[in-house]
Amino acid sequence: MVDRWPFRGPSMNTITHHLKISGMTCGGCSGRVKRVLESTPGVISAEVSHEANSGAILATEAVSKDELIATVINAGFTVNS
Repeated sequence: MVDRWPFRGPSMNTITHHLKISGMTCGGCSGRVKRVLESTPGVISAEVSHEANSGAILATEAVSKDELIATVINAGFTVNS
């Protein structure tokens, strides 16, 4: 795993956010969602599945779930609560 957050240290708390994402129809779609999420400052990693319509995002506490939802929506997909 590549650490995409250079300021993360042992004292940095992380949280895993789970999103239900719809509109993904193929591996290209899930790859796009993964890339845009991982380019978000504070996101350490993202695992996205178009088959399961879901995403699990590991991020620092500084990243809100609302910010992640907005990122997915801006990429052209829908997030269901």
